[in-house]
Amino acid sequence: RRSPLELGLLLVGNDGDIALAALQGFSNPFLSPALEGLDMDEPPSCFPVESEDFCNSILSRFSNSTQENHLHLCAVIGAMSQELKDQNLPLTTIAYFGATCSSLHRLSTETEPPSHVVDALLTVLSMIIPRISTAILKKKTEYISDLVVRVLHSKSITPGAAASGLKCISQLLIIREKFSWSDVSSLYGVLLGYLTDDRPKVRRQSHTCLHDVLLSFQDTVLLAPASEAITNIFERLLLLAGGSNASASEGPKGAQEVLYVLDALKDCLPFLSMKFSTSILKYFKSLLELRQPLVSRRITNSLNSLCLHPTLEVSPEVLLDLLCSLSLSISANEMSADDMTFTSRLLGVGMPKIYTLNRPICFLKLPLVFNSLRDILAFEHEEALLAAIEAFKSLIHACIDESLIKQGMDRIMASTNADTKKSGPTIIEKVCVIIESLFDYGYATVWDMSFQVASTMFDKLGVYSSYLLKGTLKNLADMQKLPDEDFPYRKQLHECIGSALGAMGPETFLSILPLKLDAEDLSEANVWLFPILKQYTIGARLDFFTESIFAMVGIVRQKSQMFEREGRIFSSRSLDGHVYSLWSLLPSFCNYPVDTAESFKDLEKVLCSALHGEPDVRGIICSSLQILIQQNKRILEGKADLSGFEFSIPRQHAVARYTPQVAADNLNVLRSSARVLLSTLSGIFMKSSKDAGGCLQTLIGEFASIADKEVVTRFFKTTMQKLLKVTQEAAKAEAAKADNSQRSNLMPIDNSSDESSLSLVRAQLLDLAVAFLPGLDASEIDLLFVATKPALKDVDGLIQKKAYKVLSIVLKNSDEFLSRNLKELPNMMIEVLHSCHFSAKRYRLDCLYFLIVHVSKDESEQRPRDIISSFLTEIILALKEANKKTRNRAYDILVQIGHAYGDEEKGGKKENLYQFFNMVAGGLAGETPHMISAAVKGLARLAYEFSDLLSAAYNVLPSTFLLLQRKNKEIVKASLGLLKVLVANSQAEGLQMHLSSMVEGLLKWQDGTKNHFKAKVKFLLEMLVKKCGLDAVKAVMPEEHMKLLTNIRKIKERKERRVPANSEESKSRQSKATTSRFAY
Repeated sequence: RRSPLELGLLLVGNDGDIALAALQGFSNPFLSPALEGLDMDEPPSCFPVESEDFCNSILSRFSNSTQENHLHLCAVIGAMSQELKDQNLPLTTIAYFGATCSSLHRLSTETEPPSHVVDALLTVLSMIIPRISTAILKKKTEYISDLVVRVLHSKSITPGAAASGLKCISQLLIIREKFSWSDVSSLYGVLLGYLTDDRPKVRRQSHTCLHDVLLSFQDTVLLAPASEAITNIFERLLLLAGGSNASASEGPKGAQEVLYVLDALKDCLPFLSMKFSTSILKYFKSLLELRQPLVSRRITNSLNSLCLHPTLEVSPEVLLDLLCSLSLSISANEMSADDMTFTSRLLGVGMPKIYTLNRPICFLKLPLVFNSLRDILAFEHEEALLAAIEAFKSLIHACIDESLIKQGMDRIMASTNADTKKSGPTIIEKVCVIIESLFDYGYATVWDMSFQVASTMFDKLGVYSSYLLKGTLKNLADMQKLPDEDFPYRKQLHECIGSALGAMGPETFLSILPLKLDAEDLSEANVWLFPILKQYTIGARLDFFTESIFAMVGIVRQKSQMFEREGRIFSSRSLDGHVYSLWSLLPSFCNYPVDTAESFKDLEKVLCSALHGEPDVRGIICSSLQILIQQNKRILEGKADLSGFEFSIPRQHAVARYTPQVAADNLNVLRSSARVLLSTLSGIFMKSSKDAGGCLQTLIGEFASIADKEVVTRFFKTTMQKLLKVTQEAAKAEAAKADNSQRSNLMPIDNSSDESSLSLVRAQLLDLAVAFLPGLDASEIDLLFVATKPALKDVDGLIQKKAYKVLSIVLKNSDEFLSRNLKELPNMMIEVLHSCHFSAKRYRLDCLYFLIVHVSKDESEQRPRDIISSFLTEIILALKEANKKTRNRAYDILVQIGHAYGDEEKGGKKENLYQFFNMVAGGLAGETPHMISAAVKGLARLAYEFSDLLSAAYNVLPSTFLLLQRKNKEIVKASLGLLKVLVANSQAEGLQMHLSSMVEGLLKWQDGTKNHFKAKVKFLLEMLVKKCGLDAVKAVMPEEHMKLLTNIRKIKERKERRVPANSEESKSRQSKATTSRFAY
């Protein structure tokens, strides 16, 4: 192994000899002036722990670099390490430190020391100082400072060496005691001397070092004199540059140096003391008046950095003066697009900064700043536009507060009084006028962005926007009349109007933009508002719906009836559509309403009447009441949801008003109405032939969950008594039918219609009884179960279907019932299997699913677990059911059982998932093709759903290949499906192991011209080629089938040739497009 010295010399060749010569002859580093007077027996805490040889750390970092300065660095550190070894010195950080200082000291005495060696040594020193104990450095700061400064002042110093030297100086300044300015002033002056250095690398390094030093001076006595020194330099250079053209790239030296200092202030200005930062800001004002882009850009950068500093204290008056000056420059059209972009961003952070420091002066200048941002929108520059829009939104969020809004509202209210003297518009009114002007035709190309600003303002003003932005809302409504070809921002317009609706509330909103459904000319009606009202209404008043919307329903219905009598059928049907649209607003009004406790009783009467008389709106009413109940229940349970779209400002305000007490009061009112509404809903449910979507049944369940127990019990017992009576009548009718059939001498009587009617009533009563489940106790649930059991064996398919549905609902919602009856339920399910009607199969599968999942969580119950395996067989066989709904449900249940077994968040384990997969695989040993193919389909579905099962699926491949050899289309079709899943979901590495057997098994079904699987086999082979590559498949392909592989290859090549052609065509089309938003 090569030594560090050899490695370093090999890296740089002859230059290594120079490095070695520069290091030879240095004395023991511990006798170097850098370490003189140090007690080497000091406690170990004074010295850092050596985790790695310093030389090796540098070599590992830079030895692979091809940069010349890195090669020199490796050579020098290698030579240094070798010299330390030759003198039997420890390779510690202190030793390298002493050796570096010793070498630099000797080189500094030479007239022309090797520049690359000096560069390398200063780099080593800058890297090693942070590793040295602060206690040691403080003792030797004077010596090291003098040494570095002496080296920096040498004529042969390179930019890299100077940059490393400045790092050393900043590190020494940072660790110095910060008690006296005289201790650091000299070294600090050296650092300042490089702020305007002509060498970019050195200058940038000095700016970085100055930032670090000023940061370390915070909250010390050194900050003020350090800030004063920078300010003095700035003032001196401004005087020197007086009269020169500071924008010229090669202008007078003084002007160029001013730009260099401005570059430094970008990083350092936030860390100067307030007195001197204010002085510099005053000079910025004079510089901005020069209207020179190079100067203005640097000033905006410095101000942006200043304003982004959260805790910085700065003179708000001076800063505001600067921002106003920049704003006026925008309005005077004296800026380029880039300058407008930077200025917009600065205004977006600067004005909020002033707001936190001095609100009154910030308020005074808001109209000026808003006006300047508006002027930017008139220019067709994308980046500047985006920056201006973000600045608009930032100012609205940060600088407009309740006091400013109140000031405007007080003036508006006072102006309505005739005795009050008229006064000029307030600041907030001026700002709102500017926002309203964004929708003038002069800004038509950026209306989509203006909508964002208006939406933000609507959200900020809330209910007061009806006074302050009323004109804006009317302008937005007028835009709706624009034709689509002239107005591509319809969606953004509706979102903005939705923001206005959310801010004002529907009552105020509709007073400004009425629906006009009573207009003589139907085309004048604002029916386009209906979708907006449905989507954005929240936190409204229920009494407004009762008094206004429902009153409007009556007026429109009367008008529709009048048109129908006049024979104007089309107009009548249009008005009927408007009636339905008005009712469709009810769910939105039930979305966190503010007056549920006070106004629901009035709404209850309207709803009960509509439920009886208007079947078309029952679904709307049911969903509305569900929303009302569920939201209050969630609030009371502490489960308020603010996800997705619900993060809107109006929704946050609406939910915030819903405290647990408010929710409790609302539920008390709803509970008091439960008896009337349950009676109404139950009656309608029994009279309706079909409950579309189960809305009535679901709403009954919601009310049962909140109603008083005695109310629910009374309704449930009444329902069960009716069910018993109807069941007895049905039994008598069945007995009479049987008795009649035995009397051969009599003509048979057709009672099918009566039997059908009884069956329908029984089915409805079963649905109604289970709807009360959320409010039932254990004894009542047991009663429902007792009533359901005979129906599971009923010969009537409808009754049997409803019975299984009732049982599945009970099992799903009552774990307690399931646990109590766990021994009885499996036996009962087996007992009624033979009589299961095909229409009830889907709900029976649901029952089996809940049983299997429950038993899978209880490992102590062995006997039910044995019975469950037979249920799994039934689910697998259901995968082959003719009924599509039943078949799909069987697939879903199989996957859900897999998740219950395998998902850890549901209490499962991967081992259980593997066991479940093996249980399904046991069906491959079935005696009938029907069972075998069903098991294969189940395995394919599980392998597709669970990637963890792919390895287990490969274990059944041998069995799959054997099944492929059986001449049964049912089995082969399922087996090809399993192979397709494995090929599609597996990585190429896993397929390679089974490629030969797969190809061999597939090709057996490629032979023959009459089989139905040639296309499937060819497709699988194409997938294998795509996954594993053509060569891999060719290697295992029998010779007689090479033509098939050749055909696959040609098809693939043909597709590949088409892709480049298509991409070139698309490129040519794209090249004709433009990225400009203003291109026509």
